[in-house]
Amino acid sequence: MENAPPILFDRARLRKRRARAAANFLQHDFLWREAAARAEESLSYITRSFPRVLAFGGHALTLPAASTITHAALSHMGITPQVIADEEFLPFADNSFDAVISLLTLQWVNDVPGALTQIRRILKPDGLFFAILPGGESLCELRNVLAHVETARTGGISPRVAPFMDVRDGGALLQRAGFALPVADSEMFDVSYAHLFALMDDLRGSGATNMLQQQVQHFTLRGFFADAAAHYASQYSDSEGRIRATVEFITLTGWKPASTQQQPAARGSGKISLKDALN
Repeated sequence: MENAPPILFDRARLRKRRARAAANFLQHDFLWREAAARAEESLSYITRSFPRVLAFGGHALTLPAASTITHAALSHMGITPQVIADEEFLPFADNSFDAVISLLTLQWVNDVPGALTQIRRILKPDGLFFAILPGGESLCELRNVLAHVETARTGGISPRVAPFMDVRDGGALLQRAGFALPVADSEMFDVSYAHLFALMDDLRGSGATNMLQQQVQHFTLRGFFADAAAHYASQYSDSEGRIRATVEFITLTGWKPASTQQQPAARGSGKISLKDALN
């Protein structure tokens, strides 16, 4: 029997924090708006229709190729979802959707391979899976600053910033889940803030603070975040004195296998040898 995946993230805490952040989410949602805009642009280049689409994320999508878009979420956040659903336990029948889109939601899933397998199950043959999620370089400055300050103060490091997916793992996860034509891409950009506390306010306001099951087990020492803000400013400020925060967007695309898809040529079926082609 395959071992159960480790429980890294507290999904109950995630649901509560999203519910608490819902009222003011639209004041802190620029990353979700950016993800939605990129998804709409990317999908506009696909010359086919998607009559039924399931979309996870904090914003409504506009897809001319879609007849019906069902918005789902773990809890209310930004939009009022038509379906309350957990990506770890999808309540949909097999072969229900022509496309499934996930925008900035998979990073808090404990069993990503299992979630991807469920997504493939509910897709129709030749159905599209499209996702954007934060990559491993996201918030690298914050991670470095908190580790530096805590090490200096206590000699150790507590889990304060969750790990994110490496783009090299994205394609492998799609293949493991049984998707055809898997593609994983990465794009990085910087966001600037007046200071560390403005960055932390955005994280809290979007319900995106630390969701790790293993939390800091002691009270944060007085002055810790003041020291962190000063160190952040000293290491990662621009010419105008604003701090930068790196964001990496990983885009995953894959298709549910179908007999109509283009297939690779059978091994040994080539008519020209590599030696002849190079001569």
